[in-house]
Amino acid sequence: MKKINLLYLCLFLLVAGTNSVWAQQTSDKLPRLMIRLDDIGMNHSVNMAAQKVAETGMPVSVSLQFACPWYQEAVEILKKYPNVSVGVHLTLTSEWKNYRWGPVLGRTAVPSLVDKDGYFPQSTRAFAKSGYKMDEIEKELSAQIERAMASGLKISYIDPHMGIALSTPELRALTEKLAHKYKLGISILSKVNYFGETYKEMWGEPIATKKAAFLDYLNNKLDPKRPNLMVLHTATPSPEMDVLVDMNSNMMNSKEGKPLTSIHRQTELNALLSPEFKNMIGRKFKLINYDQLLATKDVSVLKALDN
Repeated sequence: MKKINLLYLCLFLLVAGTNSVWAQQTSDKLPRLMIRLDDIGMNHSVNMAAQKVAETGMPVSVSLQFACPWYQEAVEILKKYPNVSVGVHLTLTSEWKNYRWGPVLGRTAVPSLVDKDGYFPQSTRAFAKSGYKMDEIEKELSAQIERAMASGLKISYIDPHMGIALSTPELRALTEKLAHKYKLGISILSKVNYFGETYKEMWGEPIATKKAAFLDYLNNKLDPKRPNLMVLHTATPSPEMDVLVDMNSNMMNSKEGKPLTSIHRQTELNALLSPEFKNMIGRKFKLINYDQLLATKDVSVLKALDN
């Protein structure tokens, strides 16, 4: 009887082991999805949204604006969540009406990067016409990265707020130089794609269709051969968030001028925390963050660090 029981036990372990291996193989064949939350540190509402996502335990990435007033709270929060990869959201604009920020180095150290009030320009167009000096940009972006690295957080990558740090060949070359100097990856929307990821964001999707578009993209349009980056802008509702007027794009305001940014960001947060999204993890895609992607030692990743 003992021999028969032992035989059954061996068969059970063999089958269980085979099923486990098969499950792993199935998981490995799923498309890889990376969620990146942008503008962390911008304000308390954005930080609270990042905390809600981090609390789920999901492996996600966040891009933190170390030039913004609320970055210290963001650092305090993120230190509690090892499931979150952190990048520096290289910031050279300050795009909100009546809510502004400026250089880490101060206005006198980099005068070509600020407007008459001492803040970063309010739009990509204003930045392009500002007469910025490349040496001052290098100083300021270096200061943002060094502030990040001194914060106690593990920093894995850099990426450009509003695309500015990659918007010209000269700025792209500088961003690549900084990535190499500080041994960081680059999460980008650019012809030069270091991690090889696809790119999609929900920022411009209408509020009414945002969740459906988000789920449809993840359900039907992920590339099985490349990492798939989905960039979201999230926030919890608050009086401060509700009155923010975007000076860079009219898409974030109604025809009457009513700010819609808060509703857009709440909708993206709700979609990410929805049961529908949760049920797709492990069935439609494998959720990873930039730390996990770096750990794979992909050729594309090595290019980012070694070129």
